[in-house]
Amino acid sequence: MNIRRRMGLAPRAALALGLLGTILTPGSRAQGPQVSVEGAPGIPDGRGKLGPSLGSSGTTGLDATNLAPVGGRAGTTTSRAPRDAFDRSSRPAIEPITASFRPAVLLPAQVPSYGDLDLPDILEDEGPPDGLTLEAAIDRLVRENLSLQALKFEIPMAQADVLTASLRANPIFYADAQLVPFGRYSPARPGGQTQYDVNITYPIDVTGKRKKRTEVSQRAKKVTEAQLQDAVRIQIDNLYTVFVDLDASDETVRFSKAFLVGVERLLTINEELLTKGQVTPDVVDAIRAQLEQARLQIREATAAVTRNARSLGLLLNLSPQEAESIRLRASLRDERPLPTSSDALIQMGLNTRPDLLAYRLAVPRAEADTRLARANRIANPYVLVQPFTLQDNRPFGLKSPISYALGVTTELPLFNRNQGNIARASLNGTQTRIELAQLERQVAYDVDGAVREFNLSLDSALQIEREIIPSSRKVREAARRRYQGGETSAIQFIEAQKDYNDVIKIYRDALVRHRRAMLDLNTAVGTRVMP
Repeated sequence: MNIRRRMGLAPRAALALGLLGTILTPGSRAQGPQVSVEGAPGIPDGRGKLGPSLGSSGTTGLDATNLAPVGGRAGTTTSRAPRDAFDRSSRPAIEPITASFRPAVLLPAQVPSYGDLDLPDILEDEGPPDGLTLEAAIDRLVRENLSLQALKFEIPMAQADVLTASLRANPIFYADAQLVPFGRYSPARPGGQTQYDVNITYPIDVTGKRKKRTEVSQRAKKVTEAQLQDAVRIQIDNLYTVFVDLDASDETVRFSKAFLVGVERLLTINEELLTKGQVTPDVVDAIRAQLEQARLQIREATAAVTRNARSLGLLLNLSPQEAESIRLRASLRDERPLPTSSDALIQMGLNTRPDLLAYRLAVPRAEADTRLARANRIANPYVLVQPFTLQDNRPFGLKSPISYALGVTTELPLFNRNQGNIARASLNGTQTRIELAQLERQVAYDVDGAVREFNLSLDSALQIEREIIPSSRKVREAARRRYQGGETSAIQFIEAQKDYNDVIKIYRDALVRHRRAMLDLNTAVGTRVMP
């Protein structure tokens, strides 16, 4: 409900003090304006794309999954600066959460598992020399990603909120004419003199609300900067996901082509044996079926490369044609160990994770909110300066006097001393500290889990490469010798080849898993510790 105030000596339920120097002529009065505080500086009604600033009264980081448009629709431009206290009773300080500050996290695509695979002649093919490296992709993402470009406007908008919160209240100008007769006064129709008033009313910030709401906005800006850094971290993690998906698709194509070469070679040999009558046609037909399956899986794997390239192009703000032409300069295989100990990485995460830094900045922001709520206990008194009051005595043949008036109007804080908002802001500060402790624990768990996954995936990939693949290859070569010696048929050799190809599939999956574990460690720590 809008509270409107009449300034001066007009009857109202408020305290009016200090009428000084007024003319002692009967009927003299100081008439004030109707004061409306709608649109006072520093009063927000909306949220930015990064969502509510952490530590603000009535907000919590526990609900960070609502991706609805801000304020219920897209394109809102209202301020998020702290509320002023000019009309405390009509503007509750608590607002609901309406948006998340974290971009949506992309899930890894399933590694293509088409048919049989074999190891290519060149195991570690990093791609063309002019291919897109991960470093170049990250650099372009930060510069060109449209989601990040949009979120960067949150910083100047937060600075605009600081400006809004620091603005002083405008004085109110008021002029009136009172006791204007219908006709004119005369001795037969006497009346009080017609009075002309000019006055200026100005609110006095006795509790430092402007300074405190400016401090809240400045701290909210720092929180917004940390939230933007966390949004960049999440988008880089999305880039990691898509980059590895594309690299895995490229490797699947290479492994599938290696299998195709082996099947073609086997088909050529058996076609020669068929012409000599040493094998039956059903053997050649079975090998030809394997050949067609190998060609089909290459087409499927190539389509997966195109899909993943387009996903990468969307993150990098490339056209579909540019995205489909992307070629990576990367390798899935990397056997480098951790650069430092697990404890050091956990400490690094506690020091560098931007979402954790945002919560640490949110604690003093919540404390500033509490101070602002306490400053809002007492409404601003209004000082009235009426430099000109003219009483028209011409109908009585007397001189018209000019006088001035001073007055103060203030609210009596008998019932509403902002007790609820003070309690809410104080509790919100306690809640923010608890959430900070929870997030610190979560970061430690994240980094520790990422380290464990890194070590496990590295051990698995190296064990498959150094022990399981050589043993499987010996089994396959033994089956090949038996087949070449005429002890078994080509069908039996193909079955042995399939068993070997299954091991190669597991090896490829292990390489992909370890590469993802390396990059997940970067995300968990909040900085790039692995290439």
